[in-house]
Amino acid sequence: MAQRLLVVSPVRNEAAHIERVGLALAAQTRPPDQWVVIDDRSTDDTPEILSRLAEQLDFMTVMQSPPASDTASKDRLAVAAESRAFNAALAATPWETFTHVAKLDGDIELPPHYFQSLLETFAQDATLGLAGGVLREPEGDGWSAANVASDYHVRGALKCYTRECLIAIGGIQERLAWDTIDEVYARMHGFTTRTLPDLIALHHRPCASADGILRGRARHGRCLYITHYPASWVWLRAFKTASERPRVLSGLAFLGGYLWSGITRVQQVEDPKFRAFMRGELGARARRALRLRAQLARVSMEADTR
Repeated sequence: MAQRLLVVSPVRNEAAHIERVGLALAAQTRPPDQWVVIDDRSTDDTPEILSRLAEQLDFMTVMQSPPASDTASKDRLAVAAESRAFNAALAATPWETFTHVAKLDGDIELPPHYFQSLLETFAQDATLGLAGGVLREPEGDGWSAANVASDYHVRGALKCYTRECLIAIGGIQERLAWDTIDEVYARMHGFTTRTLPDLIALHHRPCASADGILRGRARHGRCLYITHYPASWVWLRAFKTASERPRVLSGLAFLGGYLWSGITRVQQVEDPKFRAFMRGELGARARRALRLRAQLARVSMEADTR
């Protein structure tokens, strides 16, 4: 069966980036069969730029996001504006006729071979249900690699699902932490999820910076509470986050987001099977890490006694 690729880009106020995103898609060695850009009531020049791009790109469709039910919050990620827009675009598109559905943020510039390599990887691995590349973000006069939490976590900015995987998980949830919930459910249904380190895209706006870096750190902590990460794991992660800029404050904001979510009883994923599976995965990974550390320690000791 021939592969057919649908790319969906929820955008808001991306006038500084969206044109280069579109030109990068046009330059793909394997361009998408359809690119749906759903604009969430932008107040800058984004609509005009999208209109101009749509005249140039025959695979591009532009639509408007439906009015939000929660307009009071300035934190669009916290109120799931992005995932709502993504679902609205799918509802208006015959997405089941595509073999792969990708989400691409409006500030991500892809290398020319990105989708060709990605689809080839899917074709080679029948178990792969969700995959994406890694991001480089601006730092000074150059680019630095964005942190990747693990090789099984795919960044929400550039996810790609097989049709079968997206159907199995029931689509993406319209809530904070959707981009962790989706991949856990994918693995629960027997699919593998993977970040592909050889596929490197440029993220022209650093992750979680649209609403402030510290707010983004706190939001991350809240995501981990929603998805049932244990406090012991979060404390360790907070120490690591504290080394990121702004130092110390990043760790405090991250930990504060997690703790405040517990205090205010933020709603967690309700499915008990989800919690059991998540905790089981974390436990298995911790045991593998301890075994690897023990093996390295033995090798080091043996080398010292020679």
